[in-house]
Amino acid sequence: MKILVIGSGGREHAICWKIASEISSGTIYALPGNGGIGEIANFVNIPIENHQEIASFVKREKIDLTIVGPEVPLAGGMVDVFHKKKLKIFGPNKKAAALESSKIWAKEFMMENEIPTAGFFVADDFNSAKVIVEKVQFPVVIKFDGLAAGKGVKVVGNFKEAVDFLEDVFEKHLFSQTGNRIVVEEFLSGKELSYIVITDGERFIPLVPAKDYKKIYENDAGPNTGGMGCYSPVPFCSSELERLIEKRIVVPTIKGLQKKSIDYCGVLYFGLMITQQGPRVLEYNVRFGDPETEVILPRMESSLLEIIESAIEGRLEDASVRWKQESTVDVVIASGGYPGKYDTGLPVDVDPLPEGVMIFHAGTKKQFDRFVTAGGRVLNIVGFGKTLREAREKAYEGVARIHFNGMYFRRDIAQSIC
Repeated sequence: MKILVIGSGGREHAICWKIASEISSGTIYALPGNGGIGEIANFVNIPIENHQEIASFVKREKIDLTIVGPEVPLAGGMVDVFHKKKLKIFGPNKKAAALESSKIWAKEFMMENEIPTAGFFVADDFNSAKVIVEKVQFPVVIKFDGLAAGKGVKVVGNFKEAVDFLEDVFEKHLFSQTGNRIVVEEFLSGKELSYIVITDGERFIPLVPAKDYKKIYENDAGPNTGGMGCYSPVPFCSSELERLIEKRIVVPTIKGLQKKSIDYCGVLYFGLMITQQGPRVLEYNVRFGDPETEVILPRMESSLLEIIESAIEGRLEDASVRWKQESTVDVVIASGGYPGKYDTGLPVDVDPLPEGVMIFHAGTKKQFDRFVTAGGRVLNIVGFGKTLREAREKAYEGVARIHFNGMYFRRDIAQSIC
C-alpha cells in the first residue's frame, strides 16, 4: 500500500508514525515532511501549493490514499482537484473548508443552525471596527477572518489594545494584503476543550478529547501560538458532557452542512469553551489539531487507516474505535523568539530518551546526518503513563534530554490537573 501524507508538522509526523505501525508492507510518502518524518517516509519534492502536479504524481506513482494534514491546502482546494481526477484523498473540499478558512462564515453558520457560540460583530474596515470596539464591554476577542496559523486571534482587555490589533490587521496587513475582515466576539470564560470527530458527512466517530495550551507563556499569558502543549484524557470532560457536545454541537453542525448541500468527509475539530451555561464553540478546524494529534493517536488502539477508508467510502456505521487506558502529555519545544522572529539551522542534540517518552518532530530538517531547527515549533515531547501525573513527569524527563540554543518550552503543561 502507498500512502501520501501532506504537511510538515508534529501532526503529520504522528500520522505517519501511526500509519507505519499499521501497514506491514508498503511505502509512506511525505510532502514536504520534516526531519523526523524523513526517518519513516520518502520525501516528495513538489511545492505544496501545486495541487495539479501533486495529483499527477499520485496518479503516476499509483498512490492508494492521500491524507491532508494542514488547513492551507484544504482551503486552497486540493481535495477538489483530487476528486476531479478520481483520486482517493482524505479531507474536506474547498467549500467545506470555509468552516475554518473564514471565521465570519463559520460564525454565521453557527447562528443559522442554533449552535451555541459567543455573540459577535463583523467589520470590513478599520473605521467600522473601531466604532464597534468603542461600544463593547472589555475584554473581547478579535479574530482575523482568514487563516493565520493560530495567530490571528487576540483577547484584548481595553480600547488601546483593540486598536493596536486592528492596526495590525487593516493598516500593517500583518495577516493578509487584501480582503481583511474581522470578528469582534464576546469573551467567554470557562475551560477550553478540543473535541475532534471523523465524519463521512452523515455519521461520525468521536476521538478522545484533549486539552491544548495556545499561549506562549506560562499561566496562559502572551500571544497565541499554534499550540505549546496538550494532554489527554481530560478529567473535566465527563461522558455526560461528551453526549451534550454531540447533541448540541456535533450533530447540528453535520446536519447544517447537509442543509447547505456540502459534502463533508474528513476530520472536524471543535474548539470549545466549557462555560457555566454549557459548551460553546470558539472555532472550527477542518483537520486534525496540532498538538492534539500527538496525544490522541498514541492512545488509539484501532487502525486509523481503516477508519479513514470507512469515512471515504461512506460506511462509518461499520467502523469503531478502541482506546488505550494510558494518559499522554505533550510538551512543545519552540525556537527562542517564537511566535515572533527566530533563528533556524541550530543543531539539535538529543540524549537517550527514558522509557515512556517519544518525540514527534515539527520544525526540523536533517543536515549532514544531524537534526537542525527549521521552524518555530521544533519538537513535541510526549510522555506516557498510567496517570496524567506520570505522563507529565515522563514528558518533562524527555524535555531535559533535548538541547539547542535558545530552546523554549512552557513548564506548566498539565500542571493544574496533576
